[in-house]
Amino acid sequence: MPKKRGYHHGNLRQALVEAALRLIEVKGPTGFTLSEAAKQAGVTPAAVYRHFEGREDLIAEAARQGFVMFADLMQHAYDKYQPSALAAFEATGRAYLAFARKHPGHYISMFESGISVNRTPELADAAARARGILEQAATDLSQHIPPEKRPPASMFSAHILAMSHGVVELYARNTPGTASPFPPEDLLETGIGIYLRGLGLIAPDD
Repeated sequence: MPKKRGYHHGNLRQALVEAALRLIEVKGPTGFTLSEAAKQAGVTPAAVYRHFEGREDLIAEAARQGFVMFADLMQHAYDKYQPSALAAFEATGRAYLAFARKHPGHYISMFESGISVNRTPELADAAARARGILEQAATDLSQHIPPEKRPPASMFSAHILAMSHGVVELYARNTPGTASPFPPEDLLETGIGIYLRGLGLIAPDD
């Protein structure tokens, strides 16, 4: 059993989030209790309620922190491949895969926990920032198309987000029985290319 630890106020809150992330990776977002999170953090169950009203609030904070990290990674990918709008857009898709692999607890909290991004204003803001980076990359990519023929950036960026999520779920997280003969990054890049060509956003030979 973990030894009871003394924490400053902020440190205990973060220790509980990190404990929840470890439990989420192993048991899923609904497979653990606040008492288990407290035990992982080495504190009494009563201490949890000084920071979180329930498990959903704890998961929501894990999701918020995840979206902050995710947005930072997306921004880095977007900036790194400027001024090429296509390279920057594709990089944000690859960043999605990289984040899901490196931070599975956060990823599950963000996208698979059933927690609404509107649960708190802070969570909504963090999620909106991440979404906004992909939409900006999409906007850049469609600038050469006349406005009246231009597909909404929010629409096709959402489609790419959905495609990225599908590749993660089926092929990037070692799901039994769904091994692909191609690396997930190649599947996503090819899928993005086919989709963007279909919309007329990139030339057939790009």
